[in-house]
Amino acid sequence: MFANPTQTTTAAEAASTAYPTELSDTAHNILSVQQTTCCIVGGGPAGAILSLLLARQGIPVMLLEAHKDFNRYFRGDTLHSSVLEMMDELGLTDRLLQIRHTKTYKYITQTADGPVTFADFSRLKSKYPFMMIMEQVRFLDFIVAEAQRYPNFQLVMGANVQELIEEDGIIRGVRYRGQGGWHEVQADLTVGADGRFSRTRQLAGLKLIEHETPIDVLWFRLPRRPDEPEEELGEFGRGCLLVLTNRFEYWQIGYIIPKGHYQQLHTSGLEVLRRSVAETMPMLADRVDHLKEWKQVALLPVKTGRLKRWYRPGLLLIGDAAHIMSPIGGVGINYAIQDAVVAANVLSRPLKARNVRLRHLAAVQFQREWPTRIIQWFQSLSHEQIIVKTFKSGKPFKPPKIMLLPVMRDLPAKLMGYGVWPVHVKS
Repeated sequence: MFANPTQTTTAAEAASTAYPTELSDTAHNILSVQQTTCCIVGGGPAGAILSLLLARQGIPVMLLEAHKDFNRYFRGDTLHSSVLEMMDELGLTDRLLQIRHTKTYKYITQTADGPVTFADFSRLKSKYPFMMIMEQVRFLDFIVAEAQRYPNFQLVMGANVQELIEEDGIIRGVRYRGQGGWHEVQADLTVGADGRFSRTRQLAGLKLIEHETPIDVLWFRLPRRPDEPEEELGEFGRGCLLVLTNRFEYWQIGYIIPKGHYQQLHTSGLEVLRRSVAETMPMLADRVDHLKEWKQVALLPVKTGRLKRWYRPGLLLIGDAAHIMSPIGGVGINYAIQDAVVAANVLSRPLKARNVRLRHLAAVQFQREWPTRIIQWFQSLSHEQIIVKTFKSGKPFKPPKIMLLPVMRDLPAKLMGYGVWPVHVKS
């Protein structure tokens, strides 16, 4: 059942709803109490974009980030056409394109019949018909710097949210550990944008419906030569799929394996991984020795899932906090940003009036739930019908005939590039 955007709930009705929360009334030595209209927890793409959009509207907003900087190892770094067009609506794309990045116009996978284009972004009817690959830290620094131009925006780094403040069944803000001890932020609306392991989601007692996927991903890096291809590359090997993303001086490599096979691979030794990489992608054979120890390899257990309900009175979850995506297609950032844009479009007016109702929060979920479900279905289909079938066959990947139809060349690019339907920034 989907959220109804016309639904309303009174404070008394909200208070009567039972949530197994970790809300705490434990007394703390609170060093500071601040007030804002919107408190956003999590400085990833969703939180940063929502902060910027609200700040542009003159709405007081505070962004809390648990870490001291935005730099993370193996964070997602793909920005599709939809994001670039939304940035263009803000007048930011030209400056964004000046930051170091690469462009991918096609997803090409080697098959038993030769190279096959899985998605052709160059055919999109867009001003930006490509997938832009930019280190996420550079993108976040850029967006936050833009938000800091507005005096009603505040950024607090090293703010580790530990508690939600609840009064009469309504979330009224957060308490966090930061510089010197405990601090409190009181807000009309709290937004959880703190990722797949969302602390806000846990504190609110909102249960994620998780779906195990049949794959896991190992992430590692190997040197890249300037004369090597700039496009993203993919190739099936024996029981693995290798995906290479151009990061200028190095390849960021996703080594996709069947679910649960990591321990077996680890026990077999690093040499087995090195040999598998060299056999699957021969051009890397002369540099696999750069993998010297397992701590250079990060395991991402792949799961997907979504909340049945993305909100509580005074609280909204967006991005990975509300729906966990598979890395297939690199769409996680784009869907998170689309969530943020829809949230800003729907909530700006009630936030200005300081009258955010449950129906406004439900309207955000109503607009974003179907696109989320459809892309998760598409990712699941890719897992089962392409990756797992190839793993089980033990033979070189042979694409289904339907993949070779022109319409199927365009559909994946549209789903990845735009989602189910485009999202636009309302001025």
